[in-house]
Amino acid sequence: MANPLKQLAGETAIYGLSTILARIVNFLFVPFYTRLLTTESYGVVTEFMAYIAVLQVVLVLGLETGCFRFANKEGEDPHSVYSTAMTAVFGINAAFLAAMIAFCGPIASALGYAGYENCIIYLGGILFLDCITAILFARLRQEHKALRFAVIKTVKILTETASNLVLFFWFPSYCARAASALGKSVAELSSADVWLLDLVSATPDFGYVIFSILVSCVVCALIFVPDFIRFAFSFDRRLLHRMLAYSLPLMVASLPGVANDFLDRFLFRYFDTGAENWRSSLGIFQAAVKLSVIMSLFIQMFRFAAEPFFFQRAAEKDVKVLYARVMEYFTAFCGLIFLGVILYIDPISLILGRDFRAGIGVVPIMLLSYILLGMHFNVSMWYKLSGKTGYAVYITLAGLAVTALINILFMPAYSYWASAFGHLASYVVMLFLNVWLGRKFYPIPYRWGRIFLSFLFMGLVYGVSMLLDRVMFPYDPGAGPSGLSGSMLAVKLILHTVLIIFYAFISWAVLRRRS
Repeated sequence: MANPLKQLAGETAIYGLSTILARIVNFLFVPFYTRLLTTESYGVVTEFMAYIAVLQVVLVLGLETGCFRFANKEGEDPHSVYSTAMTAVFGINAAFLAAMIAFCGPIASALGYAGYENCIIYLGGILFLDCITAILFARLRQEHKALRFAVIKTVKILTETASNLVLFFWFPSYCARAASALGKSVAELSSADVWLLDLVSATPDFGYVIFSILVSCVVCALIFVPDFIRFAFSFDRRLLHRMLAYSLPLMVASLPGVANDFLDRFLFRYFDTGAENWRSSLGIFQAAVKLSVIMSLFIQMFRFAAEPFFFQRAAEKDVKVLYARVMEYFTAFCGLIFLGVILYIDPISLILGRDFRAGIGVVPIMLLSYILLGMHFNVSMWYKLSGKTGYAVYITLAGLAVTALINILFMPAYSYWASAFGHLASYVVMLFLNVWLGRKFYPIPYRWGRIFLSFLFMGLVYGVSMLLDRVMFPYDPGAGPSGLSGSMLAVKLILHTVLIIFYAFISWAVLRRRS
């Protein structure tokens, strides 16, 4: 069992190279975004990211997982599987992009962004390119080309980074110099003066972020051109029907799942306590969620490696014991991440601009929510491996209903706090339903006692840290942003580090026990 676990850990680490870089770069831009953009403008960025996340699930049709299933199926030609999937995804996304270009004006007006029609077109372009390359990335995962996957993702990330740097730190000053040379104000400049003004504004706004993503998608697609040409677009209609019969339920299930993750972003527009400032509340919430990035990062890394890993070992003897063991290691490591973020939250919170720090309190809730989401992914393999993907729809719809209910009932009074607890409650419900159904249709011998111990140790360490902080490190408003002097903050972090090491030692001792 050691070798499969080492393979999974190794591929998780390689996929994590690019994923870590993406999240780190994104994280490093948070201080700039939360200082160069208003809370309202950052809220708009968050809203557009939610649209991209939800629409991408629809436009890929669930065929990423479908490709894994059929490419590993005896008697199927992997090339035909991926080529058929690519043909279907390309056709649907080309039609979607054409519609976005044709109706960008009405869509922008309906969303309250008249004058930003370009951003609607950028949205369509991002989705078109991301969905096509999703199939190409899936093939790399299938072929265990984790390093090439990571390199291409890294290039994409660095391109987005460079675009952001140029737009935020060079372009506004360039426009100011051009305006001065022409004897105009910046507002009077046109594309005849600076050609990029056809694409972005002369002053920083949310359009910079969206345009940078589009540029990175274009570069990524160009890297894949040789792979794209080799597909030759062979198309097997019968194979597509069988793939869609398997994949569409996953897509339908993923849609409420992703909608569940982002539904609160849409509901801010209608239910936030200060409806006139809902974009500001959304911006503050999203900035706080960014501080939980390391947990969602690990889950994404794990998912990239685990999904093909689980499928390819499905026929092996005692594989269910392996799946159960993976869950134990996963939960224990998530506990370590939780404590690492929460016990160092004082210096971490300084990453955010002053106006965005009001939402720091939701960070523990979001971290715990992400742990449950990762456990949900582990447990949900039962319906993917058994082919009973239809149950995924009911599980995720139940989670979506919980999210909607909590946000609609409590957001008018509690704003983004309702969003955080909505995530937590939703993932609890989905995890419970998944475990219950999995026991019935595809029982896996999870040792829930050990998993519970990870949560117990995590909670005890967190509780002890809070008690020590209250007794030894009372908040002093005059001591700086952290409420402590430099020496006291150092002592506090040393004690917290000892607690984290204690948790790691105890967890490792429990995991090493075979009985």
